[in-house]
Amino acid sequence: MKPAIDLKRKMGSAEPTLGVLIIDHLWLGLIEIAQEAGLDYVIIDTEHSHHDSQQIVEACALGRMTGFPVLLRPTSTDFDAIRPAMDLGPCGLLLPMVETPEQLDDVRDGIYMPPRGRRRPGGPSTRWIKTFDYPTFKPQVEDHLIGIPQIESPLGIENASAIAQHEITTALGIGPFDLAANLGVCYQPDHPKLQEAIGSIRQAADDAGKPS
Repeated sequence: MKPAIDLKRKMGSAEPTLGVLIIDHLWLGLIEIAQEAGLDYVIIDTEHSHHDSQQIVEACALGRMTGFPVLLRPTSTDFDAIRPAMDLGPCGLLLPMVETPEQLDDVRDGIYMPPRGRRRPGGPSTRWIKTFDYPTFKPQVEDHLIGIPQIESPLGIENASAIAQHEITTALGIGPFDLAANLGVCYQPDHPKLQEAIGSIRQAADDAGKPS
């Protein structure tokens, strides 16, 4: 899981970390273009778009083979959505509409094998793992997975500190359009209400010692 290790390292530094969210048009050439352009990652969106599963599998495999981080935004944070998303082989997840730390407990169940979770690894994501014993799987896969909960609502802001401190949170994310809409200022990016909310989310991440 070298791509995840490298991305985590850069996210923890003072350098800007730049990537793209692939919503409408996924093809393998786009992964190469992003890498050659000097971007740090791509995120394949399945919350708002339907992409062919085989395309996602091939994009994630290309990322692993070339050392380029390919993350996935699943349809939801429910266990039944997380487990099959992980089977496709991403090195991390952008988690939509996270409002409570309990939601991240569900995610933890979907990304970790027992005893930490309930995942049953399968699918293309396991092709590169030599053995499935836990002493191998945990350090090679689980310990490096990236989790980015998106704060997109007033309840999420209220619980931002607890969300930031959760064990699976690598960094706090923001869904700026949905957050603005749920604050009643859609879409006014410079509105003081939205800027105050973004500031509080960043502060929660800072307090937890994590990037945003």
